[in-house]
Amino acid sequence: MLAKNVILKGKTILVTGVAGFIGGNLAKRLLQEFVDVKVVGIDNMNDYYDVRLKEDRLKELLSYSSFTFIKGDISDKSTVSQLFAAHHPQVVVNLAAQAGVRYSITNPDAYIASNLIGFYNILEACRHSYDEGKTGVEHLVYASSSSVYGSNKKVPYSTDDKVDNPVSLYAATKKSNELMAHAYSKLYNIPSTGLRFFTVYGPAGRPDMAYFGFTDKLVKGEKIRIFNYGKCKRDFTYIDDIVEGVVRVMQHAPERMTGEDGLPLPPYKVYNIGNSHPENLLDFVDILQQELVRAGVLPADYDFEAHKELVPMQPGDVPVTYADTTPLEQDFGFRPATPLRDGLHDFIKWYVVNYIL
Repeated sequence: MLAKNVILKGKTILVTGVAGFIGGNLAKRLLQEFVDVKVVGIDNMNDYYDVRLKEDRLKELLSYSSFTFIKGDISDKSTVSQLFAAHHPQVVVNLAAQAGVRYSITNPDAYIASNLIGFYNILEACRHSYDEGKTGVEHLVYASSSSVYGSNKKVPYSTDDKVDNPVSLYAATKKSNELMAHAYSKLYNIPSTGLRFFTVYGPAGRPDMAYFGFTDKLVKGEKIRIFNYGKCKRDFTYIDDIVEGVVRVMQHAPERMTGEDGLPLPPYKVYNIGNSHPENLLDFVDILQQELVRAGVLPADYDFEAHKELVPMQPGDVPVTYADTTPLEQDFGFRPATPLRDGLHDFIKWYVVNYIL
């Protein structure tokens, strides 16, 4: 197991996309757990999904005196430069991104702005944090995605696998992030770690994700569409497991070393964070409906078959996601393990309070 070389106590941590699902949960964990930590969060509060969810996350974070919020877009270079000049973050966690595979097909501009230009601005700010001999950023952690594996046939997906064949623009931007981070790590000795997240779910999550959208439709008596005729598998990973993985990774930056040529060896790593237990979509829907009945959201005699429609695979989709988390386990002594039923149970409890009662 790797020893901690980044002490979070007393540090200023920048979390981009702080009002998002992962960002909000991560910021809350940092504020609750680490002494004298200052969290600076930035988010553009866009309306890709119901902005009230983002506002609720933000409201909770603003109750902490050591939290500072900046409403802004990381695709605006001056905003990022001013943030770094004012707050001098020592650890940066870049979670700001335009998410969603299908949305990237119809709205490509949003992905170029946020995922490419935005991340470039973060890298440039990290680079210049070392100007004039300053200590600067100790560790840049950023969100990649399981989508970089494209339609690779070999499973489980390993970070040693080739990922040169993305099947969506979203996936291409995430692969690009990894390449850009590697270049900046090599050129400017920025310790960076990319995290390939696998199908994140949980309470107060994203409404565009299947578990949330299916619940909405079933409650309204509408049909749910199950792609690839239900023959897809997804490695559903609970939000608390994702946050635990991020927090552990934040505390060990890849070591700076010099190569034989006298130039830096890139202090760069990439890890999968997934449950390593892919679930068939039809089994997933079955567990979801059982939990909806158990919670009293739907009646026991609800005709689920009448509300299911099996449809072909959609452009940009892949048949399976499955994480090999061996390096994460070896380096950080952690692997996600929340069973899907437990995670969906927690989501439905939250859904009942916020949407039913």
